[in-house]
Amino acid sequence: MYIEKRQNFYAEITEFWHDLYNTEYALFDVKTEKEETIKRIRTASERIARIFYKTSSLLRQLDDKTLLQLGYPAATLRYLRYKGISHESIIARLDLVVTKNKIKLLEFNSDTPTFIKECFFVNEYICRDWQLQNPNEGSEKQLAEGIREAVEQSLNSLDYMPNGKIVFTSHIDHEEDYLTTKYLLEISGLKAEFIPLHELQLVDEDVIQNGEIVVPRGLYTLDNERIDVLYRQTYPLEYLINDKDAATGASVGELLLQLVANRQLAIINPPSSFLLQSKAVMSLIWGLHEQKHSFYSEEEHCWIGQYFLPTFLDKEPFRNNQAAYVKKPSFGREGDTVSIYQADGTLRHEDAHKNYASELAVYQQYIDLPQIDIQTEQGIERASIMYGSFIINGKPSAIGIRAGSQITNNASYYLPVAICEQGENHSE
Repeated sequence: MYIEKRQNFYAEITEFWHDLYNTEYALFDVKTEKEETIKRIRTASERIARIFYKTSSLLRQLDDKTLLQLGYPAATLRYLRYKGISHESIIARLDLVVTKNKIKLLEFNSDTPTFIKECFFVNEYICRDWQLQNPNEGSEKQLAEGIREAVEQSLNSLDYMPNGKIVFTSHIDHEEDYLTTKYLLEISGLKAEFIPLHELQLVDEDVIQNGEIVVPRGLYTLDNERIDVLYRQTYPLEYLINDKDAATGASVGELLLQLVANRQLAIINPPSSFLLQSKAVMSLIWGLHEQKHSFYSEEEHCWIGQYFLPTFLDKEPFRNNQAAYVKKPSFGREGDTVSIYQADGTLRHEDAHKNYASELAVYQQYIDLPQIDIQTEQGIERASIMYGSFIINGKPSAIGIRAGSQITNNASYYLPVAICEQGENHSE
């Protein structure tokens, strides 16, 4: 019965990946929360975001050596401090542990967060079907307005803007990335187009004929239209910076960032969002908090103590205090290369993927994720849940839940969320 209901329901939602990698992803189940809990999450999200965005001003003052110690790739250093628009990031997502008594931050995905269409679009459909209140009501409008504002500011920041050519891009062969990007383009209402990453052309030097520039250096479409704003929601900057031209070996990513620094191209999210992406930033925030540093106000120190977990660049503080901890790569994603250690230092659990093993490691105090029963095609499962809370142009927005193991990864489910004063799981 569940399988049939689920398939029939999601068949009505076009261009959505309710199954991923041929397995169930989006559940036909709802986790309900009291309105008070939703308000707590939004309050916490706004305060946490304010801490990060304030810290960005400090990060820009650090020298290159210190930035390298925080895990930033050397090739990005000359671009990290650039800020072309008023907001540090346009779409960002906080990953939170939420219980009755506390809310704790696990990490801040400020550069290329996914989980967007699920929270801003699909959640409304399932709440309507189940006749429950959607906690994300109005968030899609907020998202669309945020995108338009960012694009407008980006265009205004450029020294050269012939036609205001706006392009949204992603890998065409990755269903989630492609459909997420297409969704953002559609709701934006902008006069823009989608072009796959592999169809973008980079002209790294001005083409001069008879002493005149006939083709300025820049990013172009296959039709030789110069691009002014590139929306790269799902393509991380740490991947971009390593891109090489297959034929020449040229550093395509670095050349593209040079265009950004020279105000010949704008990218969204902007480079400033990458400045906050490193998980090592949480160790900086926690270190300043332990010192009671005057950079943060007394109120902000209270917020850090309330919402942040102790985070360091080495494991010794946890070993000395016999506390369980998590080892994370500074720029890892989807739980890749994450390990959980017990208080005595023995390995408790680790993700099978090791794609970020060479990156700077960050050590964070371990905290149990809450567990609930969820309905799946395999029956009732016991799952750990983590809340994603979006920040749009600095303001709290939609929320959603991932359900899976203690390490949230690509195998985790999407669990819709609704407001109900009973605050129970409404499984069928």
